[in-house]
Amino acid sequence: MKLVNIGFGNLVNADRVIAVVSPDSAPAKRIVQDSKEKGMLIDATHGRRTKAVLLTDSDHVVLSYLAPERLEKRFAGESDGEVETDV
Repeated sequence: MKLVNIGFGNLVNADRVIAVVSPDSAPAKRIVQDSKEKGMLIDATHGRRTKAVLLTDSDHVVLSYLAPERLEKRFAGESDGEVETDV
């Protein structure tokens, strides 16, 4: 099991994530709203603007404040070159 930091020390199992998408499209907004109604939404933004929506194989939807490009590097095991602060 590989855990990936998606911001503020929140971790997800990389093996369970099937997609990372931008939250700006209408379909992504519908997915977020539907998962909220079903109780399957996990908000890991700590009040920040949502920049990425992670879809899992268990139908959970996770919101992150990190951009999909940064998450891509983290999922690939690369350093994204920035030190994260919990400010």
